[in-house]
Amino acid sequence: MKRLLFTYIFLITLALQGAYGQRLILPVPSNTPNKAQQKQIARKYGMFIHFGINTFHDEEWTDGSKPVSSYCPTDVNADQWVKTAKESGMKYVILVTKHHDGFCLWDSKYTEYDVANSGNTTNVVEAVAKACKKYDIDLGLYYSLWDRKVNGNVKDQSQDMAYNEYMIKQLKELIKIVKKHTHIVEFWFDGSWVKQSYRWPLMDIYQTIKSKEPECQIGINNTIGLPEDIRKAVLPKDQKAGYPIRYFPSDFRLFDPHLPIDDDPKTFTHDGKNYYMPWEATVCISERWFYHTKDTKFKSINELEKIYKQCTKNNNILILNCPPNRKGEIRTEDIAILKELRKRLNL
Repeated sequence: MKRLLFTYIFLITLALQGAYGQRLILPVPSNTPNKAQQKQIARKYGMFIHFGINTFHDEEWTDGSKPVSSYCPTDVNADQWVKTAKESGMKYVILVTKHHDGFCLWDSKYTEYDVANSGNTTNVVEAVAKACKKYDIDLGLYYSLWDRKVNGNVKDQSQDMAYNEYMIKQLKELIKIVKKHTHIVEFWFDGSWVKQSYRWPLMDIYQTIKSKEPECQIGINNTIGLPEDIRKAVLPKDQKAGYPIRYFPSDFRLFDPHLPIDDDPKTFTHDGKNYYMPWEATVCISERWFYHTKDTKFKSINELEKIYKQCTKNNNILILNCPPNRKGEIRTEDIAILKELRKRLNL
């Protein structure tokens, strides 16, 4: 089985080298952060924006069966989202472009399950990119590898090639849209746990992004594995230097919604080499990722101050989730909390 797997990886590597006409772009082994990682660490604090079809169903994970017409914000006030982040002392926003349901916040050529066929046809990705340029703030994109609309039967490996090609095409679309207005500093990938890591086109994803955005940092949720079983993800409190990278190549570690320990390790291994990988923590300002009509309990300023300090020391990063409501606006509660938190943190 291992021999077949190595052969499979070798053939993919050769194919990718031919496809890109150059040496593969890979992370450089190091025990210290490279220049792009230093920029990510310096950003330190950002906003997660969960918005999509789930916003209109009081659900965190829908399954791709919700009618596209049910996505119907009265407005998409991307200017307000980004302005709020900027005025809160944040250095970047990360927009959810496609969650596990497969609904796309841009007009994709490869699916009808997108904003172009919905109750509000605003290209949200482009609107946010324009706002980021306007307010001089950086932009990151979240993209779910797991797509319950297009590739619901994840156990069927015969579907992998077609779906992997679908993802690469969509990533190219996203990069093209954003680069008309600004650049992408980060890609945040999710949903990888539903099948074995070798079934995801990680090398192709990395080349696709890095060939267009060399300094864009790439992370995949549940990044680090156990030495004796790399398939099992390790919580930050249990991670140790030298543990294997489950999803290689990537540039930083993720495992939401967990926080880093006080002196978390930074070097992890792949193929016997060490790679420096900072931790990016993702935390909800309330209790839900997506807007929910009953999501009315918000974290206190004291709690958020503690979270911020814990997540941004030791070369780590915090993104705080603030979900827009069905009007397409950041909630007034979020804005008030963020304003007060900025004063408390002296940002």
